[in-house]
Amino acid sequence: MEEPKEPTQAQEWKTGWTLVLAASIGFSFLSVLLAGTGLFMEPLSREFGWSRSLLSAGPGIATFTSAVLSPFYGVLIDRVGSRRLALPGIVAVMGSTCAFALANGSQVQWIALWLIFGLLITTIKSTIWTAAVAGVFMRGRGLALGCTVSGTALAQAIVPPLGNFLIEEVGWRGAFVWFGLGWGGVSLLLCFLFLYDAHDRATRSGKAPGPRSSAHLPGLTRQEALRSRPLWQVAISTFVIMLLTIGLSIHLFPILTESGISRGSAAWLTSLTGVAGIVGKLATGALLDRYRPNWIGGLTMGVTAVTFFLLTVAMNSTVAIVFALLVNGYAAGTKMQICAYLTVGYAGMRHFGAIYGLMSALVALASGLGPLVAGAIYDGFGGYEPFLWAGTVGCLLGGSLLVTLPAYPNWAEADREDIGSGDRVTAR
Repeated sequence: MEEPKEPTQAQEWKTGWTLVLAASIGFSFLSVLLAGTGLFMEPLSREFGWSRSLLSAGPGIATFTSAVLSPFYGVLIDRVGSRRLALPGIVAVMGSTCAFALANGSQVQWIALWLIFGLLITTIKSTIWTAAVAGVFMRGRGLALGCTVSGTALAQAIVPPLGNFLIEEVGWRGAFVWFGLGWGGVSLLLCFLFLYDAHDRATRSGKAPGPRSSAHLPGLTRQEALRSRPLWQVAISTFVIMLLTIGLSIHLFPILTESGISRGSAAWLTSLTGVAGIVGKLATGALLDRYRPNWIGGLTMGVTAVTFFLLTVAMNSTVAIVFALLVNGYAAGTKMQICAYLTVGYAGMRHFGAIYGLMSALVALASGLGPLVAGAIYDGFGGYEPFLWAGTVGCLLGGSLLVTLPAYPNWAEADREDIGSGDRVTAR
């Protein structure tokens, strides 16, 4: 019996580009509030007298909460798919984002708002979008994941100038509502129309997909994944780099304004990272499909050290600042893209949702620690310089962990060899 031919990259894109579009915009909504945190620091501090540590604690609490829940949602994705979690999740996050407009100066209320936000954003975290796309794309997976995670870069490019405009025109309360209903509404519409993963597509096409199960897919079991050295290297590298770069991202706006740059100029400069991020995600996606992924990932992550270094020693140079932000933008948004691509490569798709859910938990933990660490260093030392030096060293170390990864198994070939015998496919 002749085996069905795998679709070409062009065929994958012809049938899957709407899925990528929906996933990208949905992913961007996750990043809107976090990308705009720095914009709200000054008006909230001025109105309520809050410290940077308290303002930074909000995103930290949300990401810590999300970190605890991420592994459980990863298991749910394997069982019920992305669509059933994403649609109600977007609606819930829309309401949670708007609720920040009700802040009244109570620190307890502020913490509670972020705690609720953290509980809800787990339903629209990266695992939702990457699992849907990774299951549909094989030959063009790198570029497809690159386009998907470009949603965060889109938010980083648009939110700073848009948020600054909204705060000036309708106040910080109105800005929260516009972000929640406007951005969230567009995300909900696109995901309602186009967010269908491989199982959903089989059902819609009239094929019999059977019960949702990963048993027939090649890859590691959860226990095997916990013993995998390459997966641990990916996890540690991603954790370190996420902690440093998310800390920088949240505090980048005040870092620029405290160096003498106006709020308007700082907003546009910050948006450069988003523009560069879109280029970085697409370029990295194409490179991941063509060259050793660990080399591409390691070099892309390691070069982020240049940003920290230049922001430490060259803040008086406009050219250096612009170059640093372009480098940061190019590399920053690729972290989850590279992590997802390498996780699929070393773990396979058998339990991708659960395994990547654990990766996402580490990412969320790092994302929560980063702003807290940066804020605590600022309050303790009166400046960001020690944090920026730590970022220079840490990004170099994180990049080296990826460069030294071994080649990963060819799961597609292993599946073809073993599926006839019914054997479970694991790494050799």
